[in-house]
Amino acid sequence: MSTMAFKKPALLDENALFDYALRGLGSRAHSISELKTKLKRRAEVPAAIDAVLSKLKQYGYLNDRKFADSFTASRKEGRGFGRERVLRELNNKQVPRIVAEEAVKEAYDPADELALADQLLQKKYRGKDLHDFLAEPKNVQAAFRRMRYAGYSSAITIMVLKRYTSRAEEIDESEADGEPVEGLE
Repeated sequence: MSTMAFKKPALLDENALFDYALRGLGSRAHSISELKTKLKRRAEVPAAIDAVLSKLKQYGYLNDRKFADSFTASRKEGRGFGRERVLRELNNKQVPRIVAEEAVKEAYDPADELALADQLLQKKYRGKDLHDFLAEPKNVQAAFRRMRYAGYSSAITIMVLKRYTSRAEEIDESEADGEPVEGLE
């Protein structure tokens, strides 16, 4: 049985590191911290990282606020995710918390999020009569969990489910977070 030796990637000088960063940004957008982490693995000299990041910011290729805005819009319109899911994903992308919260706050308002949650429910269960489907307690619980995973608060999820079934009030209290939703009560 042979063992495969993995070759460590070559370390890059400042010019090569800049090209490497551009290729990375060409394939997909990155937050500043995310790209910095990626560059640390390849930098020959740690000081080159800051120089490369500075140059990328100067050219307008790297901006956490623009990244957070476009990422939020993509997740909201393209996938129908709720604010909590988008915040969680921005955190995973190492976007500063305050920048992520501002982008999400601007993108979502409570009434809009309610409509998005309703659209998601209808999309996920298309082809089913939601009134009949949600008559089963197990289906109500499954729909609740699915919407919570998509990033909608318990309050929004329950409001949407109430449109289709009275069983929404029976949702297991351990799964509900009980947070109030401003502007909807």
